[in-house]
Amino acid sequence: MSPEAAARRPWLEHAHDWVVTVDHKRLGILYVVSGLVFFVVAGIEATLMRLQLAWPGLHIVPPETFNRLFTMHGTSMVFLVGIPIVFGFGNYLVPLMIGARDLAFPRLNAFGFWIFLFAGLLLHWSFIGGEGLSGSGSAPAVGWFAYAPLTSRAFTPGNATDYWNLAVFIAGVGTIGTAINIVATTLTMRGPGMTLGRMPIFVWTMVTVSAMTLFILPPLSAAQIMLLLDRFLGAHFFDTQAGGSAVMWQHFFWFFGHPEVYVLMLPGFGFVSEIIPVFSRKVIFGYATLVAATVSIGGVALSTWAHHMFVVGMGTGLNAVFALSTMLI
Repeated sequence: MSPEAAARRPWLEHAHDWVVTVDHKRLGILYVVSGLVFFVVAGIEATLMRLQLAWPGLHIVPPETFNRLFTMHGTSMVFLVGIPIVFGFGNYLVPLMIGARDLAFPRLNAFGFWIFLFAGLLLHWSFIGGEGLSGSGSAPAVGWFAYAPLTSRAFTPGNATDYWNLAVFIAGVGTIGTAINIVATTLTMRGPGMTLGRMPIFVWTMVTVSAMTLFILPPLSAAQIMLLLDRFLGAHFFDTQAGGSAVMWQHFFWFFGHPEVYVLMLPGFGFVSEIIPVFSRKVIFGYATLVAATVSIGGVALSTWAHHMFVVGMGTGLNAVFALSTMLI
């Protein structure tokens, strides 16, 4: 854009700068602001659900719409609110805290944000489109966990479940890219004198949740590809009657779903561990223990997923193992 045009339309130049930015601070702000916008949308969906349940016999929304609201609310809160806000703060703060000029892969950082935003819009387009408009079908009604066989063509015809599947898959790809960025930046771009033993607790929490993300999201993405093949090519990965396993989806999903709780929780511990020493004017007590506990939580979290599945018939032995790991964490 020429200087004269920029002078006439400064708002357009400013918007252009934000759209093409690869700066970690601006992308962190974009992540957080986008997450808050989706939070408002998810809050409206939750409010409609609670109004329906406020008194017996109300008919504010029909049953199928209630299921759609439940699916959209849960999916939005997990994939479009919680994770983006966490990684938005990580984007903004981690390079500043370790003395790096930016994240290791700035363009990957920008790519991750924009495909996350596209995923959120794609998911909600299924709601806006309505029946049959542009082939979008209607909003998905399979729950945010999308258990098989409910996701099969026989029980959810149309394109709504496919929109859910593709949107979550695309959001996951963006999150994986951001996680790679944070781990690579922390390991290779620390400033002089910033050893691992001197890193702030918040940075340790972000490294831990980023490493967890690299373990837990790829299996979910693989399961979503299987679901795509099931629905479009008749692969029957999750069709029990055709030799597949509906329980296999639960393993894939909860291997992501339960550790994701700690992906959201650990950065909060990191914030507290930074704020309290500043306002108390004292060095944090037990730094090494806190770091070890943070990393240990991330490790043990990967072994607790099946406590969502005690009734699927895993057997007493496996139930005991997952019960023990749950009590341990």
